[in-house]
Amino acid sequence: MKASIAFGVIGLASVAAGTGLYLATQPPAQVAAAEIAPSALYAAGFRDLDGQPASLGRFEGHPLVINFWATWCAPCREEMPALSRVSRTAAGRVQFLGLAQDDPQKVRAFARDLGVSYPLWTGGDEVMELSRRLGNRMGVLPFTVVLDATGRVIAQKVGAYHEDELTAQLAAFSR
Repeated sequence: MKASIAFGVIGLASVAAGTGLYLATQPPAQVAAAEIAPSALYAAGFRDLDGQPASLGRFEGHPLVINFWATWCAPCREEMPALSRVSRTAAGRVQFLGLAQDDPQKVRAFARDLGVSYPLWTGGDEVMELSRRLGNRMGVLPFTVVLDATGRVIAQKVGAYHEDELTAQLAAFSR
């Protein structure tokens, strides 16, 4: 009896390890080309954490990192401290913004608990619609887009950014 349990555990562990190896060797989810003009991008409106209307037009003329995330998303939670550190390092050169299709009270608590150093805005379906128009056809989170000062997409990433990877991406915006 104990041997069959041990073989069962070993079998499950082998399947899990094989699945992990398979997933680790697969290319990341593909993103599509952005399908939004800068004027439409900058017109997109959301709400800040005080419930006030906020539009992306506030960032026109500045490089911008938009991170699409959710309070229930474990990879988002893991990624956000690194995004906060990079946003502080890039302050004055690149603006960061987190967009969530989430309850504003949950987002406020999340920001406080994690010490997020950049603005977090909320919205309804328009959050994921903008994500899709910026190339996230599958609606995967986290999804991050780097825009130049004209609103042109220069990088898209499905999945969590690593701090050094994002820092290197933003080097183009050096002082």
